[in-house]
Amino acid sequence: MLAYAANRPIVGARKPAPNAMLAIIGIHVAAIAVLMSAKMELPPHPFDRPTIIDFIQPPKTPPPNPVHAPTTKPMPTAAADPQVPVPPVNLTPDPPVGPTSFDPGILGGGGTAVIPEIARPVVHYPVKLGPRLATPEAELKPSYPQSKLLTEEEAVLNLKLTIDQNGRVVAVDPVGRADPAFLSAARRHLLAHWRYRPASEDGRAVTSSTVITLRFQLDG
Repeated sequence: MLAYAANRPIVGARKPAPNAMLAIIGIHVAAIAVLMSAKMELPPHPFDRPTIIDFIQPPKTPPPNPVHAPTTKPMPTAAADPQVPVPPVNLTPDPPVGPTSFDPGILGGGGTAVIPEIARPVVHYPVKLGPRLATPEAELKPSYPQSKLLTEEEAVLNLKLTIDQNGRVVAVDPVGRADPAFLSAARRHLLAHWRYRPASEDGRAVTSSTVITLRFQLDG
């Protein structure tokens, strides 16, 4: 407005009035004050604000639900609670566990049942040893019957000998037919001279018997 007023054509030489000048100055001052107040009310320049960067945190995985072990309440005892009755103690031993019987119909269908084999008792077989002749060879031959030497008779005798726990011959019995003269000579000699190592059963001496063949034969 000052420039517009300064460039206006002057119509005549007039002396400016002081009141008019004061009014013009007041108007300019008011205009300047309005401009300055308007400038102060304007929002700050957007580039003057600091830049703020927000970091987006990834969502946290919630922890798994903790598995709580079931807690069992301790059973009240007579020491903790005198009113709790104490169960009686069974001193009877449990029956032995053995094979149980079952009903095949319980299985149903065409299934088969496998029955465990029952352990069989171990059978002990004793170790037996028969009698063994212990007489020297020079003492085995009985004396020839004198009556048979005159007739030059010979004989073959099958004899059953009974041997006691000490290895002595305690009985001589014929097996089949036997001449009495030869049998008597054989019996006397065997009872007096023949000895055996006795038979044994698990290392223990026992009475036994054996069958022998005895020949009465003349030297040719």
